Amino acid sequence: MFTAIIVANFLFLATGDSYTTIAHSFRLGFTTVSAIVAEVCDAIWLRMQPIYMPEPTEQIWKESSQKFYETWQFPYCIGSIDGKHVTIKCPNNTGSQHFCYLKKFSVVLMAVVGPDYKFLCVDIGGYGKNSDGGIFEQSTMGKKFESVTFGVPQENPLPGQHKPVPHVLIGDEAFPLKPYLMKPFAYR
Repeated sequence: MFTAIIVANFLFLATGDSYTTIAHSFRLGFTTVSAIVAEVCDAIWLRMQPIYMPEPTEQIWKESSQKFYETWQFPYCIGSIDGKHVTIKCPNNTGSQHFCYLKKFSVVLMAVVGPDYKFLCVDIGGYGKNSDGGIFEQSTMGKKFESVTFGVPQENPLPGQHKPVPHVLIGDEAFPLKPYLMKPFAYR
C-alpha cells in the first residue's frame, strides 16, 4: 500500500494524471487519492519551504539589492514582481471568478524574483479575473509591503547623493505606483 501511495503521488505530480485515472490504476477511491495527494503536498511544502523559500529577511533583501546593483546597475531594487496566469479547469460553483482576459480559466501565481530570476516570495491562487495589481494588494506579501513589515532595509542615499531613497520592487503597468513599487511610464 505504501508503494502505491508513493507511485500515485509521483503520477499526479510528475505527469498531471487525473485522480480518477490514478484511483482506477491502484484500485483506490477517488477521494482517497485526493486526500493522499493533498497530504503529501502539504508535507513536502512544510519540509522544503523553510529550506528553499524562506520568508525574506532584511539580509535576503540586502543581498538581492546588492546583486541587482552589480548585475543590472539598478540601486536599491530588491526584486521584480509579476503575475502569471496558470490555466485550470473551471472549479465547480465559482462562476466567472477564474475567467480571465485571455478567455480561459486560470489562477494567478504572483511572484517576486531576484536579479538571478530565483523566487524570493510567492502568492498562489489569485482569481484569474483580477488584475495583477489587485491580487498583489490583497495578498499577504502585498499587505506586508504596504504596512512596512516585510523586513525591507531602511532608506539610504543613492551613491553620490545625500537624500535617502527607499528600496523598491519593479513591476509592469498592471501595478500601482507606490513608495516601494516602481513601474515604467504608461505607453499612452
